[in-house]
Amino acid sequence: MATPNREIAATGASQRPSATYQDVLDAPPHLVAEVLHGTLHTHPRPAIPHARAASALGSKIGGPFDYDADGPGGWWIFDEPELHLAEDIIVPDLAGWRRERMPRYPEAAYITLAPDWVCEVLSPSTRKVDLVEKRPLYAREGVTHLWLIEPDDRILEAFELHDGQWVLIASAKDDDPVSIRPFDAITFSLGDLWP
Repeated sequence: MATPNREIAATGASQRPSATYQDVLDAPPHLVAEVLHGTLHTHPRPAIPHARAASALGSKIGGPFDYDADGPGGWWIFDEPELHLAEDIIVPDLAGWRRERMPRYPEAAYITLAPDWVCEVLSPSTRKVDLVEKRPLYAREGVTHLWLIEPDDRILEAFELHDGQWVLIASAKDDDPVSIRPFDAITFSLGDLWP
């Protein structure tokens, strides 16, 4: 496997070459691999509470907004899509695109159009990367809505991008009812996300 953090021996300098898509492809299959700001980040698949929260939220939103004919529709919702945004390769827990911006979903293994909504489920192994590395990248790419979920504390925080800055627009905890932009056409219990 390529090691993007290796030192360049020829110059004697401690320069770090940028990680590439090949580094992502070479990562062990049991790890999630991302390239953020030129650095390869890998982490194991999430623990069950994390996976449950992401899956349940995808079901709650995906049903009415993506594939259920009785809902408001208008979105593509994906679990762990691979995003290629400029030089960064990002794998959010969930992401959604308004169909008016992306009328058809790509046939490729990754998407190059920034989503309209992203959700990151925070865990001890990914929290710092999600908050410090990925959140600014989502702002740079103009993602309009960012939801952060903390399964251990049973909290959801929702942000909107205003003038390049994330602004908290709503929060919910435990089993509060959730009706938050951009999915405020429905209401569900946050408690449905916890095992």
